[in-house]
Amino acid sequence: MKKVDLKKELKHLYNPSPKEVMIVDVPKMNFLMIDGTGDPNTSQEFKDAVEALYAVSYTLKFTIKKGKTAIDYGVMPLEGLWWTDDMTKFSMENKDAWKWIVMIMQPEYVTRDLVNKALEQVEKKKNPPALSKVRFESFHEGLSAQIMHIGPYSAEGPTIEKIHNFVKSKGHNLTGKHHEIYLSDPRKTAPEKMKTVLRHPIK
Repeated sequence: MKKVDLKKELKHLYNPSPKEVMIVDVPKMNFLMIDGTGDPNTSQEFKDAVEALYAVSYTLKFTIKKGKTAIDYGVMPLEGLWWTDDMTKFSMENKDAWKWIVMIMQPEYVTRDLVNKALEQVEKKKNPPALSKVRFESFHEGLSAQIMHIGPYSAEGPTIEKIHNFVKSKGHNLTGKHHEIYLSDPRKTAPEKMKTVLRHPIK
């Protein structure tokens, strides 16, 4: 059986340096996604979305591991796109106004047909509340600035500012949505050791 480490293959996207902001060109990739609104720390909608995405992602992983392709790969980390209708008012203090897309990247051998079958399987077994909101879509972020943030989510402000200052210094402009990739499990990792990739598309 072939074993694949997607995070290792995509190291430049999923394990950037915590010391300096880098510019990367993010290719088109496929994701399971769910849309929502509100503070991720207190929103039941957010918890339900995460539960549904992981349930489908793990079902796909085991389907592919047992199937004709017989590839064993690790489920990719949770990612979030965050924004407000007026991005000048996007702040860490008022998370209730946030809109989000929470998502998990899927390898290229995950097809729409396999996703549909996985959705049916999850519905029969667990039927999590947000399952009907799951969609399978391509996302092409393109040119982006990113850095690794080490520490609690609540302390991301200065790291985000570092990205914004870097982008301005290079003569670029921010575009699109603030992007976070959660590499640590907050239930098992001390807040000061949490790793989160912070990314923002630029033009």
